[in-house]
Amino acid sequence: MPEIEFDGHGSLSPTTESYRQYEYRRSTKDQICAHRAGVNCIAVDRFEGRLISGGAESSVKLWDLAIVTNTQHQLTNRPTAVVKKSATSHQYGVTHLCFYPFDSLAFISSSYDHKLKVYSTETMNASATFDLESVIYSHSLSPIASHLLVACATQHAAVRLVDLRSGSSTHSLAGHQRAVLSVAWSPHEEYILASGGSDGTTRLWDIRRSSSSLGVLDFEDSVGVVGEDGLGKNARHRNHGKAHTDAVNGVVWTDDGQYLVTASHDERVRVWNTSTGANALSHFGPTIQNTHLSTLLPLLVPSNILKPGKQAMFYPNQNEILMFDLFDGTLLKRLRFPGVAAAPIRGNTTQGSPRNRTTSLAWKAGEVGFYSAHSDGAIRAWVPVTPEDIEADKDMAQEAHGDEDESRKRKRDALEEVFRDLTRQKITFT
Repeated sequence: MPEIEFDGHGSLSPTTESYRQYEYRRSTKDQICAHRAGVNCIAVDRFEGRLISGGAESSVKLWDLAIVTNTQHQLTNRPTAVVKKSATSHQYGVTHLCFYPFDSLAFISSSYDHKLKVYSTETMNASATFDLESVIYSHSLSPIASHLLVACATQHAAVRLVDLRSGSSTHSLAGHQRAVLSVAWSPHEEYILASGGSDGTTRLWDIRRSSSSLGVLDFEDSVGVVGEDGLGKNARHRNHGKAHTDAVNGVVWTDDGQYLVTASHDERVRVWNTSTGANALSHFGPTIQNTHLSTLLPLLVPSNILKPGKQAMFYPNQNEILMFDLFDGTLLKRLRFPGVAAAPIRGNTTQGSPRNRTTSLAWKAGEVGFYSAHSDGAIRAWVPVTPEDIEADKDMAQEAHGDEDESRKRKRDALEEVFRDLTRQKITFT
């Protein structure tokens, strides 16, 4: 069965050829990579099946996931367009990417060079550039709102809002005490925003309010602020408390907006009820690793492909990807890379190589599969194994084993024939 490789250093992709993977497969050839200095982030659009990747060397590449070069053993995907380092492009590594939520004609990138850029996917030219004068760790554009406000998590201790319509940085949301590392708009409430900071706090915001802040999440609170109706009506907002004991560098909403997932340098992932702010007390065990300053976002499986009431999460661990049940924390699957040992559990002094770090995950809309980006320069494609695939693999293994047995039988028959010929001859010793 073919493997998929993302080769960012060959010629641009010339032809279109459909494909399908049948297993969790990935390239084992070290010389094939999407970005030689490492892939910092990826994003997949919801409409045309295209992927963008941002490199540690500042380049941005556009990939059409349907355009591949087909060989007997692998499928190689090459970029259809590249934004190379120039006077008008990013000067340092790209930190985060996202497509416009309503079409894929444009995408937004941020970088360690303090710039937020808007690109056309047709020309790969920057149509707008915003200098926020501090490192931008991540940004978020609402999937439902019409206001076109880009929330930015920066080295500054406030969430910055950039208005794409007016072309200005409208205002800041003050509350964090140190750098903001992750931001995410609610998928159901267009003016509600969540942010995570290096001060260990996770804050909720309503940008329509004069004070904006709705309060903070407290990991010691498993009841929440219930209010008069049990759902927070007229409840007093919590202004003190921490979501984690260390920096929060990942904030993600479930697609129904009922839960918020946070990841932190304290090597914990927590799940929060967004109606009450209560800690859902999900526990994911000692395998979680998270030490890098950059944004690290768990990937939540779309609820429409799961059983009702079920939620699952892929976590980008150091040398592997972990799949958990989101609510009870059960480890469902470990996806490991070729030639990479499993990550040590917390407390083990053995450290994995940073070249194996998983930096970003992105779901392919409309399909049961996702892509992962890595600091070794690879982009890997993952799809689940079906019962039909398992049977096909067994048949192939049996066929290969049968061919091997037949070859051995032919060799054995040939040796026996030689032996018989020798025994028929009269041998004289002199």
